Amino acid sequence: MKLSREVIHTEDKRKLQDISGEEILSCYQCGKCSAGCAMTSAMDLLPHQVIRLLQLGQVQEALDSKTIWVCASCLACSARCPRGMSLANVMESLRSTFLRPGDRCLNPAEIPYELLEIVPEQALVAAFRKYT
Repeated sequence: MKLSREVIHTEDKRKLQDISGEEILSCYQCGKCSAGCAMTSAMDLLPHQVIRLLQLGQVQEALDSKTIWVCASCLACSARCPRGMSLANVMESLRSTFLRPGDRCLNPAEIPYELLEIVPEQALVAAFRKYT
């Protein structure tokens, strides 16, 4: 794989950082998160390896990992991280991204006017919350 700015700084990675509130590149791969994780025996990738994939812009590989579903969000990794990074937030953002891909957004302009007149407002608000 040839590294470049375009490969590393992807839109998917930016979205993950926005959702998680964590700066992925701040991790310097010390491995303390993985060493303190009680769930590593059930993971296909260690937590620091998932972060490395994200640092390299390989978001889809991280999404395909079993690790994001095995993470118990116990925050042991966050307590051990010398950079104060919350891997639990990153794992949650990966799960959220997997379950709600961006192509499932509801565009209000695409709703037929006839439907707007008969659908209860509460249903529309619920749909906007779910699909935006």
